[in-house]
Amino acid sequence: MTASHHPTPRSRRERPAKPALSREGIVAAAVAVLRAEGLRKVTMRRLAQELDTGPASLYVYVRNTDELHAAVLDELLGTVGPAPAGGTWRERLEQVLGMYTEVLLGYPDLARAALTARPSGPHYLNLVETLLALLDEGGVPPAQAAWGVDLLLQHATATAAEHSGPDVAVQDEWDALRRALRGADAGTHPHIAGLAGPLLSGAPAARLSWAFQALISGIERTAVPEETTRASRPHEGETP
Repeated sequence: MTASHHPTPRSRRERPAKPALSREGIVAAAVAVLRAEGLRKVTMRRLAQELDTGPASLYVYVRNTDELHAAVLDELLGTVGPAPAGGTWRERLEQVLGMYTEVLLGYPDLARAALTARPSGPHYLNLVETLLALLDEGGVPPAQAAWGVDLLLQHATATAAEHSGPDVAVQDEWDALRRALRGADAGTHPHIAGLAGPLLSGAPAARLSWAFQALISGIERTAVPEETTRASRPHEGETP
């Protein structure tokens, strides 16, 4: 009689171990899903499937979806390089802001989420440091620079979000706005009727550049409220 051969059971210990979960790994998986499927698919449930784990396990590393989206934004900001070497401080400042805007324009859903997301990772800090350094190089007072960075990033984010809808929907909305402005009654809306052309003129890149220049000039010349400046100073006896 020949001995019967039974397949040897495979121990579970021999199976490839799943990579240990980490915040970095979760964010990397989220960026991959964003690039392949869009921000709407970047959910805890979707990432749990991607990482072969349960959604509850992810909350140890990321508190909620908003924090996850902020972390994804911070990761993408790693592509925003340092300030260019050539040009005036204003030109270099505008170029850095343009790079930030381009990142958001590349991910339409993330642009809208970025209006309320609060990234706090290393790439976001590097971006803020770069902007503050350029404003300091231009002699902008520190308090004005501190408030100005927020204003500049808000405008860049809002501009990207404005162009983040589906192409057809965005075009339909712009066509409706053009018709409304050009058809304005000179009797009831004389200023609109007189400026319908300029209101609609300019390529997006030109308008964005002009807006940054206008904001930079305003930040340079507009002091913050004096009480705010006093409140930001250390009190007597305190360590700065």
